[in-house]
Amino acid sequence: MSKILMKGNEAIAAAAIKGGCKFFFGYPITPQNELPEYMARELQKNGGCFVQAESEVAAINMVYGAAGAGARVMTSSSSPGIALKQEGISYIAGAELPCVIVNISRGGPGLGGIQPAQADYFQNTRGGGNGDYRLLVYAPATLQEAVDLTMEAFDVADYYRNPVIISGDGMIGQMMEPIEFKDIKKRELPKKDWITDGTKGEREPNIINSLALDPAELEKHNIRLQEKYKQMEKNEVRYELYNMENAEVVIVSYGTTSRVVKNAIAALKEEGINVGLIRPITLWPYPMKAFDEIPNTTKALLCVEMSMGQMIDDVKIANKGRLPVHFYGRSGGMVPSPDEIVGKVKEILGGER
Repeated sequence: MSKILMKGNEAIAAAAIKGGCKFFFGYPITPQNELPEYMARELQKNGGCFVQAESEVAAINMVYGAAGAGARVMTSSSSPGIALKQEGISYIAGAELPCVIVNISRGGPGLGGIQPAQADYFQNTRGGGNGDYRLLVYAPATLQEAVDLTMEAFDVADYYRNPVIISGDGMIGQMMEPIEFKDIKKRELPKKDWITDGTKGEREPNIINSLALDPAELEKHNIRLQEKYKQMEKNEVRYELYNMENAEVVIVSYGTTSRVVKNAIAALKEEGINVGLIRPITLWPYPMKAFDEIPNTTKALLCVEMSMGQMIDDVKIANKGRLPVHFYGRSGGMVPSPDEIVGKVKEILGGER
């Protein structure tokens, strides 16, 4: 299939339809509005249903209902909107319902701004809602990757009966790039024998609920959830290693920021300074094993983000105290420049250059 030029939000929406999404429930918020607009225009043509809910809270609970009935369902929003949906997301995770959630994040806290930012790392990777639950979180760096991951996310959600987040920023949502819709490798999915689609007098009713007043019953449920999350950690971790051979400094960066980092790495290489990159593609499960591939030539790690340093805790955990960990970040919609990153690497290397 030939490549076509699409805007990020629309490309993700088109990928969702190709991934089998039949229901979309959402509420407008910038910078993700083109995604529900595309769904409103195209989903019905593909046999689906679009509803603009009266609020984010209503939208996520509509997702709960559709997922419980066995449909492939999606919602999208941006930082404060995702915050409003957190209660519903916790219920969906507790009830083990599959769905895909897109967060094209803003800067924050509060209403923040609509420029590119990565200030929702905590919100996306730590759950955000109540209880012991985890979400599988993808952080694409290109529109092609966003399309590929969105298409696959519906299979992953169904496989684990768990919500999956596509974490992007205003740059992913608003920029245009050539993409193609490739055939994805289909998983062998379990039968949805748990859904509430009517018994037709042929079976006992299914009950979908996240309420467990018996402590022993709730503990048993929570232990089973944790076992499921361990399987995700075993099977779903994704990352990219870039220019790691003989790296003096290894930068850890994800999403669109990692693209700026690659430009900085190229500039440093021209000056004879070798710098590598670990790019987490899954923010959860975090790619801890990638840090075992850091070469012996590396003197330090540098975490680069469009936030005040939300990922650095995971970098320190994965590093296990082996190397000094530095940070460079911009926030509020300010994007780190290659020159700024080059300057920070030289500062880390100090008098060695």
